[in-house]
Amino acid sequence: MTNLYSKTKIFHFKDKIDSLPGSVDKILPPVHIRIKPTNICNHSCKYCAYRATNLQLGCDMNETDFIPKEKMMEIVEDIIDMGVKAVTFSGGGEPLVYPHLAEVLKRLSDSPVRFAALTNGSLLKGDIAALFAHHAAWIRISMDGWDDESYSEYRRLPFGEFSKLLCNMEQFKKLGGACYLGVSLIVDEKNAKHIYELISKLKDVGVNSVKISPCIISNKGAKNNVYHKPLFKAVKEQIARSRNNIENDTFNIFDAYHELDAKFTKKYSWCPYCQILPVIGADQNIYFCQDKAYNLNKGLLGCIRDMKFKNFWFNNKDKFFTINPSIDCKHHCVSNQKNTFLFDYLSADKNHLAFV
Repeated sequence: MTNLYSKTKIFHFKDKIDSLPGSVDKILPPVHIRIKPTNICNHSCKYCAYRATNLQLGCDMNETDFIPKEKMMEIVEDIIDMGVKAVTFSGGGEPLVYPHLAEVLKRLSDSPVRFAALTNGSLLKGDIAALFAHHAAWIRISMDGWDDESYSEYRRLPFGEFSKLLCNMEQFKKLGGACYLGVSLIVDEKNAKHIYELISKLKDVGVNSVKISPCIISNKGAKNNVYHKPLFKAVKEQIARSRNNIENDTFNIFDAYHELDAKFTKKYSWCPYCQILPVIGADQNIYFCQDKAYNLNKGLLGCIRDMKFKNFWFNNKDKFFTINPSIDCKHHCVSNQKNTFLFDYLSADKNHLAFV
């Protein structure tokens, strides 16, 4: 089985890696872009990092922002013209709420750019579902509750939305197409005893994979570890049981439930990944990464409200070196290990490369 979540994918793009250091003048396009088309959401998840007052992520987010249609289509044309390889639509808000998404997906499906989405799945039906099923690389649904009652409590929704979501997934797989359907299962103290139960239900409706991850409750790694420590053994046992009893060649379980220190402490002074995977926010700002989105103080790369993304990207490489991760990024960082691998590669002594 191939590794969907390999942290070394970037090493298939050597030209991009070699262009990253500040000493190199040539700027290449990002390989992958996150676009947050809207901050409007039809769910109200209690643990949402964008709306938590104690986390830096989303601290300057306006919940009513969305990218105007004309601007979005301009961005899409720039992405195609620049040779960007992939786009993921995510939140902020719920990307499938964005009223112009179908038009965007149709344009991307006629281009070499691959696309995917992170979604709550409530609107994965009709024409949008068909576009994803037949043209997207993957779609991943975030989940927490394990039945109608718990799901409604997590997301402050009417009773029955969990059952509707399972039906959406089942019907999505019946559409055919090559789109890979995944679920991101966010673990907290309430659902920690129901992991096996939920994974079993997801397998039954035809989901291709489940990724199990810890919820983030603090900007400090140690506090997150303290929160998850009482849950750790029970969660790991259920993951192992799921792998033994449920996982097979068509249903993959990815264990991302681990201690979080490695995602918080950085020992480097610039960030390679901001040139590889930047974020375009619903406010038409460009952010260094997913974990700094809507942070205007230390997360902002620049604004494209009055200029094209392509012009912004290729103008002045200095903007990519305005933060020091060892000082400015002490919060959760999904790219930390990837950056570490890149620094190991970039620091290799060129006189000794042949001694593998």
